[in-house]
Amino acid sequence: MNHVRVRDDECKGCAVCVSVCPKNCLVMSGKLNVKGYDYVQFVHAEACTACGLCFLNCPEPGALTVFGNKESSRDEL
Repeated sequence: MNHVRVRDDECKGCAVCVSVCPKNCLVMSGKLNVKGYDYVQFVHAEACTACGLCFLNCPEPGALTVFGNKESSRDEL
């Protein structure tokens, strides 16, 4: 199954990834990380297409990693 790993300790809570996700798979957690930022949380794994828009638009290197299931990605093409 496709999923996005969010490193909450690296997220600065800008929510750019939340705004660009076409399937609404990312939300603000409402919790603070060790740096005091409200970080992003991955939800709705069943809807994720592993398009990578969240990763490509995130200004914080290493905060997001997208994992795509090869079979799911092939079905999308």
